[in-house]
Amino acid sequence: MARSTARFSLHPLLAGLLLALAAGAHAAGPAPARAAASTEGAKAAAGGRVTLDFVDAEIDAVARTMATLTGRNVVVDPRVKGTITLSSTVPVTAAQALDLFAAQLRIQGFALVQHDGMALVLPEAEAKLQAASVSAGTVKGGGQIQTQIFRLTHENANNLVPVLRPLISPNNTINVNPGTNALVITDYGDNLQRIARIIAALDVAHATGVEVVPLKHAVASDLAPLVARLLETGGGAALAPSAAPGQPVAAVRTAAGGGDAGGYPTAVLPEPRSNAIILRAANPARLALARSLIEQLDQPPARSAAGDGSNIHVVYLKNADAAKLAVTLRAALAALPGQSAATAGGAAAGGGGGASASPRPSGGNNLMATGANAGNGLASGPSIDAEGNNQPSTGGQIQADPATNSLIISAPEPVYRELRAVIDKLDQRRAQVFIESLIAEVRADKAAEFGIQWQGLLGSRTGSNVGIIGTNYGAGSDNILNLIGQFANGKPSTQNLIMPPQGLNLGLGHRVNGLFTLGALANFMQNTGTGNVLSTPTLLTLDNEEAKIIVGRNVPFVTGSFTNTGASGGTVNPFQTFERKDVGLTLRVRPQISENGTVKMVIYQEASDVDPTSIGSPQGIITNKRAIESSVLVDDGAIVVLGGLMEDQYTEGENKVPGLGDIPVLGNLFKSRNRSITKSNLMVFLRPVVVRDAVDSEAFSLSRYDLMRAAQSRTQPEPSSVLQINQAPVLPAVAPTQAGQGWSRPAPPPPLIQMPASGETSDPGASLTRTTP
Repeated sequence: MARSTARFSLHPLLAGLLLALAAGAHAAGPAPARAAASTEGAKAAAGGRVTLDFVDAEIDAVARTMATLTGRNVVVDPRVKGTITLSSTVPVTAAQALDLFAAQLRIQGFALVQHDGMALVLPEAEAKLQAASVSAGTVKGGGQIQTQIFRLTHENANNLVPVLRPLISPNNTINVNPGTNALVITDYGDNLQRIARIIAALDVAHATGVEVVPLKHAVASDLAPLVARLLETGGGAALAPSAAPGQPVAAVRTAAGGGDAGGYPTAVLPEPRSNAIILRAANPARLALARSLIEQLDQPPARSAAGDGSNIHVVYLKNADAAKLAVTLRAALAALPGQSAATAGGAAAGGGGGASASPRPSGGNNLMATGANAGNGLASGPSIDAEGNNQPSTGGQIQADPATNSLIISAPEPVYRELRAVIDKLDQRRAQVFIESLIAEVRADKAAEFGIQWQGLLGSRTGSNVGIIGTNYGAGSDNILNLIGQFANGKPSTQNLIMPPQGLNLGLGHRVNGLFTLGALANFMQNTGTGNVLSTPTLLTLDNEEAKIIVGRNVPFVTGSFTNTGASGGTVNPFQTFERKDVGLTLRVRPQISENGTVKMVIYQEASDVDPTSIGSPQGIITNKRAIESSVLVDDGAIVVLGGLMEDQYTEGENKVPGLGDIPVLGNLFKSRNRSITKSNLMVFLRPVVVRDAVDSEAFSLSRYDLMRAAQSRTQPEPSSVLQINQAPVLPAVAPTQAGQGWSRPAPPPPLIQMPASGETSDPGASLTRTTP
């Protein structure tokens, strides 16, 4: 193709000649030549403008022409192939010609990207990776790929993604930055201008403002969930399905606006302190609807037959214990001016008992509550009967129903509102404390013993007197006399069998009357022992509730020995009495979470074990006990050391013959020595972690669950063809189902041995014969 090399300063006569040549070339010349001649003639005639007329021209050829017109390098990707038809009915500038070229490339699936003073012709899918133009302000038009950042003020950026995604080219992208609530869109410049207008129309303040509606008769915490449910159904046309009888209605804080609100939620929030409802709606119509519903529902209660305005209210609790909360409310009600214990519901008589309510025969709204019968095991409370009281009471009565964990309150509206405000503050989800305890004990023992014992007889064989001389130390097997007695018996039985002392023993014996006796015994012994004990009990308990864990054995201890002489024959029946006690690890703790997040704990921790040397002792069993009882204040998640014991004990003992044992070297024949050293380090650490919601509780539980499952997986038996049981039970795996949906409940593990079904045999080699009657 001939290049367009005409200059803008050509003489008009020469321009006319070029136009005539262009007309002839248009009739007979090839397409590139015709386009070039027409372009050069147009530039010369219009003073910097060109007329484009490319028909089925190669894309790279047209790109070279654009490079000549704009004075820039135009690079064509090797993957860009094909022809293009580009024409203009009126002369255009070089920049306009480049925009027309980019628009035609866009139709064919290619894109033009300007970068560092040159233009790149790429496939559209690759263009978004090469776009160099990034702007966060005014959107620049044009047919080139650009990246634009839209910062939103009112609307949530995630809500606009499904709206704008269909308006963007499939090969280009739209992303959300939640941190700044911004949209990052890469697309063509002219389309970005259209998207900018759409975003400007959608990013407006939806809510008309906040309005506080004071209530005259109803209670805000009771009325707010009902209004929210009515708005949720689209303006109160129909009521949402109610809860099952006897079950509390869930407090709905927000309701979908629907209709002309465009799905923007209408917020309905109770304000117990001033007994008002706070409204925020998407438009004035929704706000007026919510206000109208509140005014219609805020009506005075129906009066009872006695003429007072006292009603019975049932308040279902979500977290607090009804019996305990009833006692607290009675005390608060009795402390009000003009109240008495009887007026406050009879705390002494009512206790924590429940009350059953039944409608009055008159059909009024007031109820008569009677004490629970003995069949349901509840303490009977005082009856509430307006007819039995001639003088209207200004107080109220409170009863607890443990079966449904609810409170039954009979009080005038002003008193009930005050009580309900207190209930809402006390009926909150209580935080929990996950307590990790660590008991570390390191022990090292070392003992050594060396001694010589000997015995001899003095006298003649024919004499009647025989002398005995020798040394003996220790007791039991360590005493040479006990061993000599065993040798003298010849064949000792299992009852009087005495083993030599531990260690290296060197003995010298001689025969007396045909029997061997032990004349001398030398004992050398050294003993070394170490121990490392690590116990990590963990507990999860509610705030201000005591928890206890015991890991150990229930050991019997002898408390007495008695002898009972029978009445017939003087038979003696000895017997003993025992008391069983827990020996092992005990952790008892009561945490209390303060307002600033610190945890106060009252702790009792004990680690005990049975002394092995005391087993079988006539004096009874001896236990080693290490206990700590303390109150500490710890930050959430911090590790604190409760206390410990560092013991370094050294003992030395020596048995010798006076005088002879002090002789150098020879004195070792007349003495026995032993030494021992014991080192013990014991430390107790504690780490409380506050668990405020179900997500934290589940995270701790699943971490321990995975730990146990991994331990079970590591202790699987080796495969065996002889032993048919080749798999130990393993906890099933759990995994999150969806984001925010919690975790799937693990299925029970399969049985180790599959039981044969009806008509089957458990022997794989046996044949089964069915008999048909």
